[in-house]
Amino acid sequence: MQYKVEGTPLPVVVCDLQTGEQMITEHGSMSWMSPNMKMETTSNGESFFQNLYTAQGGPGMIAFASSFPGSIRAFDITPSQPMIVQKSAFLASEVGVELSVFFQKKFGAGLFGGEGFIMQKLTGSGTAFVEIDGHAMEYTLAAGQQ
Repeated sequence: MQYKVEGTPLPVVVCDLQTGEQMITEHGSMSWMSPNMKMETTSNGESFFQNLYTAQGGPGMIAFASSFPGSIRAFDITPSQPMIVQKSAFLASEVGVELSVFFQKKFGAGLFGGEGFIMQKLTGSGTAFVEIDGHAMEYTLAAGQQ
């Protein structure tokens, strides 16, 4: 899969897939696609209904748009590097990435403007696209920094 993120303040990620390559997303994230993309609705076992898109009969293209102003970032998810994101941040991913519910254990996280108790956990292997509210900043931390 090849991809590019375009546009502001409502970005879109456009993914070019080879025959047989697949992407998953929750409902409502797909914006447009080439006619040879096959869509199926599946359940991943945690009561998430997801759409599975497969390029058939040649290369295909599919686009996923952000639902609010901000950024779309791509992250490599691996078994040793899962990711926890806020409740509505997951946009789409390759099929090797698994989405599950993550419960924040700190009571204060749900109060006074926190992100809440229920979050999403991304595990498995593959590229995942995440929506981030507003402008995203990245920091490189030295050993021991938090």
